[in-house]
Amino acid sequence: MSAFQRFRQIALAVVLTWGWKRALLAMACGALSVLALAPFNIFPVLFITFPVMVWLIDGAGAGRYGGVPAAALTGYWFGLGYFVPGLYWIGYAFFVDADVFAWLTPFAVLGLPAYLSIFTAIGFALARLLWTKDATRILALAASLTVGEWLRGHVLTGFPWNAFGYALSEPLALAQTASLIGQWGMTFLTVAIFASPAVLIDRTRDRSPAWRVPAAAIALLVVMGIFGAIRMSLHPTTMVAGAKLRLMQPNLQQDLKFNYSAKAEVMRKYLALSDRASGPQATGVSAATILIWPESAFPFFLTREADAMAQIAELLPKGTVLITGSVRAPDLPPGTPITRAYNSIYVIDHDGSVLAVYDKLHLVPFGEYLPYQSIMEKLGFEQLTRMRGGFIAGTVRHVLPVPGAPPASPSICYEAIFPGEVGTRDERPGWMVNLTNDGWFGISTGPYQHLEQARMRAVELGLPLVRSANTGISAVIDPMGRTVASLGLGIEGILDAGLPTAIPPTIYAKVGDIPAAMLVALAVILAVRRRVAKRHP
Repeated sequence: MSAFQRFRQIALAVVLTWGWKRALLAMACGALSVLALAPFNIFPVLFITFPVMVWLIDGAGAGRYGGVPAAALTGYWFGLGYFVPGLYWIGYAFFVDADVFAWLTPFAVLGLPAYLSIFTAIGFALARLLWTKDATRILALAASLTVGEWLRGHVLTGFPWNAFGYALSEPLALAQTASLIGQWGMTFLTVAIFASPAVLIDRTRDRSPAWRVPAAAIALLVVMGIFGAIRMSLHPTTMVAGAKLRLMQPNLQQDLKFNYSAKAEVMRKYLALSDRASGPQATGVSAATILIWPESAFPFFLTREADAMAQIAELLPKGTVLITGSVRAPDLPPGTPITRAYNSIYVIDHDGSVLAVYDKLHLVPFGEYLPYQSIMEKLGFEQLTRMRGGFIAGTVRHVLPVPGAPPASPSICYEAIFPGEVGTRDERPGWMVNLTNDGWFGISTGPYQHLEQARMRAVELGLPLVRSANTGISAVIDPMGRTVASLGLGIEGILDAGLPTAIPPTIYAKVGDIPAAMLVALAVILAVRRRVAKRHP
């Protein structure tokens, strides 16, 4: 038996798999697909798992109603296999305040994937509706899963974490295509490219194997790599004149970040670390023009603590500003109890004056607020941050003026994972600043995934990204996605670097998701025409 005959025999066995074996196979392929994401970045594994996905949908046609329910169920199992190992680290957050939340860990680790898998099931079901018996079904699957992933990123505030397109984040040359088609376009290409070997079991009219489709997919990967390499060579890293960054990564434990009694300890650590000499030529914070602290840096309302503001003013030399995260109390009449707050970013001058404020727009469900907050609180539930009433969402995304540097587009924590939300349409910023507190998730794959997704925003928009994280990974990234400097996970320290300059707006920055929508629409049209042609030869 030849190698190809053996391959075809295996594929046909997959097509004929049913019952619990089909469910286990789908989950195993989903779990193996996680290896394509950070920190592993073994994207060739998808050449194995995605063709199996196609063959399982082929076999679903034996079920009722055209195989749509069977395909949806297969997609659900694939999604569950993908999301559980991909998002296991969410369970770490429930052990920060273990006495209160540890019992919820199984619900989070399994419940969120169980919900997200619904969208993978939708993608599989849509694909089966468009299914053909030839290579067009690869395009049908790519379009349908892109629609499912887009829905996952938008429904109920959305959670597009680990979208399939992030498999092409590494090598960095491949990621450059995102500057043309964005993350949803990259998701379409990822599915189409890696699912293509499935057609090798098909037969063309001359009875020869359908090798042309996977060959075209490989050629597309090569073209993407060449395009990326040329693009990166045309845009070497350059720095903004006079702008010197210093990122402070305190590696602070979560019980200190939310404990008011630790106020003095937190401030001492921040001040000492920020002014630490980083080398024989460095003289501390005086060497920087922009000092950056991470999200929710203080266990108190910063601007309501005069001594803390005075300490910051004393730390900052003239010509240096601080960009820091902090909870912010709403503007209320004197004497009014504070029951809710904003998760905010402040820009503070050397004299302690507040130059600008940004309030987080996209809050984390169950982390910063509860759906149906008042009802859930009456039932005894509370979000992880334990703020009564939940955080208040900001109203508008706007750039932050930063003395000595171009205006910055701010984002807090997982806001950076939403394509199209980080930049502003009205005014193009010169860079993006992302403050986060990945300390919730310990030493896990979560912070690596978070950084990879934030970095893709730099490639999409042609803007440098400066990311300050409590426990890491802090990094300075240029508009091509190249890491200029970084500080690893779980490390206490400072990171000194220049501020990369932006490049002209990318196609994605100008037109958004229109190219991705065109790809999906074209694939759907081709699939529908093929189905109609088969019915009416």
